[in-house]
This record gives sequence, C-alpha cells and structure tokens, in this order.
Amino acid sequence: MAMKCELCGKGPQYGNVVSHANNTRRRRWNPNLKRVRAAVGTATKSVRVCTACIRAGKVKKAA
Repeated sequence: MAMKCELCGKGPQYGNVVSHANNTRRRRWNPNLKRVRAAVGTATKSVRVCTACIRAGKVKKAA
C-alpha cells in the first residue's frame, strides 16, 4: 500500500541527513497518515488521510 494521502496526494519526501561532520546518508520522511471512517458522498468509507487534512477540516468524519 502506498504511503499517500487519499485527499491531497501528499507522499514521502526524500533527502539527506547531514551530520555535524558533514556525513550524508539518504533518508525518507513519510506523511503522518491515519485511517479514518469518513463520509464520502452518501456512503461511509475507510480512507487513509494525513493529519494535516484532518486538522484542516477537509475530512467529514462519519458519526
């Protein structure tokens, strides 16, 4: 399963970790995804969304 938000499409970001001695290594920053039961249209569906979308109110949670 891809580490991707189903609403905004946010995915992993890649870059370098740089130490004090300027040693570099590749690493990956994953989005903070949560599985949420949301109202999609008239149905209730389980979606994987990032916490930024949840805080912004882009997800209508199913009651």
